[in-house]
Amino acid sequence: MAGLGAAALASMWPAVGRAQPRSAVALQAKADSVALRPNLPATPIWSLQGPELRFKRGETLDVAFGNELPAPAVLNWRGIDGVPAAEPLTGRPPLAAGGKDALKLPLRHAGTFLCGLSLLGDGQPRPSPARALIVQESEAVAVDRDEVLLIEDWRVRQDGTAVTPGSDPGDAVPVHTINRQTSLDLSARTHERIRLRIISGCQRSVIAVKLEGIEVRVMALDSQPSEPFQARSGALVLAPGGRVDAFIDVTTAAGTETPILLHDGKEARPIGKIRVTSEPPIRPTPLPPAPPLPSNGLPERLDLKNATRVDLALGGPQSNWVTPSEFATKDPLTFRAGRTVVLALTNPGPLPTVFHLHGHHFRLLDRLDDGWKPFWLDTLAIEPGQTQRIAFLAEYPGRYLIESVVTDWTAPRLVRWYAVT
Repeated sequence: MAGLGAAALASMWPAVGRAQPRSAVALQAKADSVALRPNLPATPIWSLQGPELRFKRGETLDVAFGNELPAPAVLNWRGIDGVPAAEPLTGRPPLAAGGKDALKLPLRHAGTFLCGLSLLGDGQPRPSPARALIVQESEAVAVDRDEVLLIEDWRVRQDGTAVTPGSDPGDAVPVHTINRQTSLDLSARTHERIRLRIISGCQRSVIAVKLEGIEVRVMALDSQPSEPFQARSGALVLAPGGRVDAFIDVTTAAGTETPILLHDGKEARPIGKIRVTSEPPIRPTPLPPAPPLPSNGLPERLDLKNATRVDLALGGPQSNWVTPSEFATKDPLTFRAGRTVVLALTNPGPLPTVFHLHGHHFRLLDRLDDGWKPFWLDTLAIEPGQTQRIAFLAEYPGRYLIESVVTDWTAPRLVRWYAVT
């Protein structure tokens, strides 16, 4: 699930020429710090500072971006489809130290998105945590609360400083945070329905998040609604950059505590809990099962028969995979607008590799290439020696980035790009 193999309402748009609602936000890349280990100094970081990023579907976001860091910075948007002008590297070059930029970001789709500075983060002096971008549905969604759980991985030395990805962590200790805290406590009332937007801001780790004793109903993956389904044993698997929207219905009695467990592939540990308060139930009985979230208008069918097909090995010594600092607009994959594209993604290496497609969401195809899983993704982790086939409609002309990174802290992030013409 969520990149590891695991009747919606029609979208409605304002008539042509009608004014679109707009919001403005200022974001600054600045020096900051975060407390990651007890009895140690706060860890210096480079963060993307600004207000909470929560808006409505259909808005256009006017972003003012300032770089107050001593190094170039670029905004990396995860899950935003069809906005080539906002694309890192292909549409917007890195912003020099002290520079300012402005861009318009149309929010076509509702969902849970991600933004950060980490695309250029390998080997930099300070790590850069991510920010959640929430775009709410135009229609009402039957939940009582909407909570973001942003999980990130760090490597922290004894002096409190952190090692950035792409370099040897040495004796640095792995640390995971949730909403930049080492532990998060949530309170809830009996019969309350909570929407959990669980985001992996991890740089290299594939993680599993488990809520023991609570039914977890998956409603969306990687910013796009899915057919609702129960997470097996309440566990959700997320590749770096992956997002899951899940509904939980609190049915336990007052005083009950449910641990939030994180498994990083080595061990499971609690990173938070949900505690049922002594307040009266929010309603006499639980809500009925939730219907699917409103559609974002992605196509119901893909024409696999007439698709453009490309074999794509991830990473490795190929000259067209480069680090972001070496990126140049040459040797693209080129696809014709309006055609279905099928990519056969092969991981030739000894460790899982994470693939991320900018600009479009894709379907994960069945092994026989005769259908697809009932959800959309933009991030996929591929096991060593395996090939996974994905399909997407090349809907939006422009230039878009592709990312590939091995699940090893020392491994470099690699990129290339594709053009839809």
